[in-house]
Amino acid sequence: MIFALDVRTATPHFPGIGRYATNLARAMSGQVQPDEHLCLLVHPVQAGRFSDISSPTVRLIPCLDSPFKLPQQWRVPQLLRQQAGMSPLLYHSPYYLMPYRPGAPTVLTHYDLIPLHFPLHVSPRARLLFRVTLRLALHTAQHVVAISEASRRDLLAAFSIAPERVSTTVLASDPRFQPQPAAVIAAVRSRYALPESFVLYLGSNKPHKNLVMLLDAYAQLSPSAPPLVIAGAWDDRYPEAKQTAAALELGAHVCFLGPIDDADLPALYAAATCFVFPSRYEGFGLPVLEAMACGTPVVCSNVSSLPEVAGDAALLFDPTDATAMAQTIAQLLDDSELRSSLHTRGLAQAARFTWECTAAHTLDVYRKLLHS
Repeated sequence: MIFALDVRTATPHFPGIGRYATNLARAMSGQVQPDEHLCLLVHPVQAGRFSDISSPTVRLIPCLDSPFKLPQQWRVPQLLRQQAGMSPLLYHSPYYLMPYRPGAPTVLTHYDLIPLHFPLHVSPRARLLFRVTLRLALHTAQHVVAISEASRRDLLAAFSIAPERVSTTVLASDPRFQPQPAAVIAAVRSRYALPESFVLYLGSNKPHKNLVMLLDAYAQLSPSAPPLVIAGAWDDRYPEAKQTAAALELGAHVCFLGPIDDADLPALYAAATCFVFPSRYEGFGLPVLEAMACGTPVVCSNVSSLPEVAGDAALLFDPTDATAMAQTIAQLLDDSELRSSLHTRGLAQAARFTWECTAAHTLDVYRKLLHS
């Protein structure tokens, strides 16, 4: 049997999906059985991401066509036919922009329905394109793997699809997210001019991330509260967070770091007094798990997939209530024993999520589909 995993999304344009595809490929490479082969459809520029995979059952298949380009509709199926020969082959697309007639049993990974849940922040054209292409992808796939139970429920509620065609295979943090040595933390603290104690948010500034509400909540904290550090890619289409910080006269109490070198992320998490994630909707919420894996106490929203990811290892708040958010953050900042407890519980919770387990569940889906 041949399993063709499409990893063309392993590019900087798809940071989250690329991380998923890369970690899944690496974990599956060690679990493929002798009578199975794992083919990775990869753009040649990104082939280096997979150079550490050394297995006779794994091979890289160069594919120059982007998921955004029309020629993928006939070139990817052609590549699949060339690989299959007389062997049964399965195709797995981690993205809904994909070949819609791949000529093989197909698995699709589903993340979230953000364009449908937040229509005011997405153009009508983009919403229509998302709905049409996702419908095409769902029609193509014999099975869908959702990245959380919440994501699975949302998909079943929004689209007419048989529940037995959708299963859940949760994500995991990259193994490099773990408690960091003091010297490494000190180096990152110096590099980004970070204070000894600070509250960290890491993510984008897209509206559903709820940064305006976070700033409203932070403004209610005591003036002696540690500074709020907001880090991550910045989208200039959404200036509201910086405008709110200025309107609330938060000044030096809030620092917008912008994009962070990927290699510095574990130490950035580990340096923080606590991590806050106020998002109103997440397909999974990987930053929560990454922070826990680094030993950082977490406070986060109590909606969508986040309670599922956090378990009993974080303090939860209503993301629509700035006062509740402020009170929860203050509770953690004021209680060192609670922070110590969440540190321990967070490490244990993060350890429950592994890419090896995700890979095993995904391979089980492949095998059942090809044997059905």
